[in-house]
Amino acid sequence: MTEGLRYAYAVVRDTGTPEAALDALTALEGVRGVAGEPVRAVRHLGLAVLAGAVPAEDFDEGPLRRRLEDMAWLEDMARAHQRVVDTAGAESCVIPVRLATVCQGEEGLRRMLATGRERFASALDRLEGRVEWGVKAYAAPPPPQEPPAGAANGPDSPGASGASGASGASGASGASGAMSGRDYLRRRKAQRQAAERRWGDTEEDARLVHHTLSGLAERARLHPPQDPRLSGVSDRNVLNAAYLVRREDSAAFAERVGELAGRTPELRVELTGPWAPYSFTDPDQTESADETTAPHQTGDAGADR
Repeated sequence: MTEGLRYAYAVVRDTGTPEAALDALTALEGVRGVAGEPVRAVRHLGLAVLAGAVPAEDFDEGPLRRRLEDMAWLEDMARAHQRVVDTAGAESCVIPVRLATVCQGEEGLRRMLATGRERFASALDRLEGRVEWGVKAYAAPPPPQEPPAGAANGPDSPGASGASGASGASGASGASGAMSGRDYLRRRKAQRQAAERRWGDTEEDARLVHHTLSGLAERARLHPPQDPRLSGVSDRNVLNAAYLVRREDSAAFAERVGELAGRTPELRVELTGPWAPYSFTDPDQTESADETTAPHQTGDAGADR
């Protein structure tokens, strides 16, 4: 059946082999899509799109728009989409299609391939044999500080002012061991300044990590810091980057990340991947401050997002 709605996951090169022999489809055996459907390939003009049939009650334009406002449903769909793309791209080059791309039947998928043929073919050429690694760095929380001497009698403590039922002599004696308001404010200011220096140090360490890893990658892309309300991670995100790396260089890249993590105790460094090159599929653009190319790379190493 070729009619009905089709959900598109990724584009691969059509090698001319029977559908069952496509590497991407072989990897997807037993993997189900966003609606629990099997994924198959639709071929056209030397390309193939990996897609599955989805129900109109969830994926037609109106229902889909409403569904996308349901965060739990959206998260489940995004996970299923990524599972298909990453499984297909484990051993072959795939170009991920934007989340929630739905076409009218197989003819709609062929039109998508025809319209984007040049872009898809160029991306496949640029990204063949390459994967994406993600690196996040978080400022590790500072060690707990001992309360300063006399803090219990500081200006914020319950017994900071007045002393009932005590002689004047004992009150004077207690005051000698207590922190004055001026000393308390000085200490608080010093603590704030130390925290600011620490944030500055961690940001500098994050820049060093990014610079080092960019030299090992063909291309790098900085993403905005993660929102802790969405990520569930309370530590400050000081680096959120993606790196395009040749498959054969992946082990060395991961090892280098581990070395950098051990040398920067102020940072908690997380490595994820390898993934399909989500961050580098768009056509080349003008170099910008949030995108870097390894200075020693030449030729076709210009994939970016």
